Amino acid sequence: MNPSNGTFLLRLAVAIILVMHSIPGMFNNGVNDFGNLYLNQIGFAPLGVPIAWSIKGSHVVFAFCFLFQKYTKWAAWITIFILVMGIVFVHFKEGWFVVGGGRNGVEFNFLLIVVLLTIIFPNGLLKNNR
Repeated sequence: MNPSNGTFLLRLAVAIILVMHSIPGMFNNGVNDFGNLYLNQIGFAPLGVPIAWSIKGSHVVFAFCFLFQKYTKWAAWITIFILVMGIVFVHFKEGWFVVGGGRNGVEFNFLLIVVLLTIIFPNGLLKNNR
């Protein structure tokens, strides 16, 4: 962990969010329910449960990547893909707002995507980020 790095607070926040979005579902049958009751029902059967576990497992692994600043660009790009697919399959039809003006919308995923892009491109999009 490098707390002096300019993206440390963002990486820490994303790591906490990913862990808290994953671990509880691993113990309360939420991951299996997501796979069986959602993914399988929208056409991913019989792969719904393995896909759900892959998503949640990646969140835990990538949380450590962000904390220890290892493979962060890979972790961020894959997480962005997962978030975009979440928008496409789950959140878009619910609108923009997560709460308030609606429910279960895209705004939180949008924010996480922008945070992950900031981690990938800490100097901005137009600068050399190698």
